[in-house]
Amino acid sequence: MTDIPDELVKLERSAEAERARLAGLCGDEYDAQWQAWRRASEAFQAAVTEQSAREGMSRHDVEQAVKKAVRRAEEDPTQ
Repeated sequence: MTDIPDELVKLERSAEAERARLAGLCGDEYDAQWQAWRRASEAFQAAVTEQSAREGMSRHDVEQAVKKAVRRAEEDPTQ
């Protein structure tokens, strides 16, 4: 997969940001944040499924390509 849609990158970043917000929470705050993370993750996974169908690729390959692109962009501030 050479061209990764910006929307997939945004959805993955959103899901990871929601996951990171779980740190240090407990009780009702944790539960509420966990739900936010779940919703963001579900949106990302649905988009991966749609993209994989359009590209004729496996879901796994699409998901891994997006995650790799997000990590690479976070490591290299010029991207």
